[in-house]
Amino acid sequence: MSDDWPIEMSVSEYDALRREGRSHCLLDVREPAEVAASRIEGSLHIPMRSLPERLAELPDDQPIVVMCHLGGRSLQVVQWLRTQGRDQTTSLAGGIAAWAQEIDPSVGAA
Repeated sequence: MSDDWPIEMSVSEYDALRREGRSHCLLDVREPAEVAASRIEGSLHIPMRSLPERLAELPDDQPIVVMCHLGGRSLQVVQWLRTQGRDQTTSLAGGIAAWAQEIDPSVGAA
């Protein structure tokens, strides 16, 4: 993937990025109860509503892949992050539900 990050990436593209060992931050913007039910190992959890006051917690030296349950919230967050100057951000299309269905059923999709 080039320095031009698409607004969304598929779970198969994200799986390839992980397998290649490419540096990135996986930002999970779901609510705490959702994360307690299922999560992708290594993700940074900051609920969507808390992001404005916790923006400084995001790394600025690596791309950010944003995920939620189905992809709607993460797409909104990516659009907002890009207005904050975070151009290397992308939404995980289909969210953890697509990840669980297509890549890793062990994470569940709650």
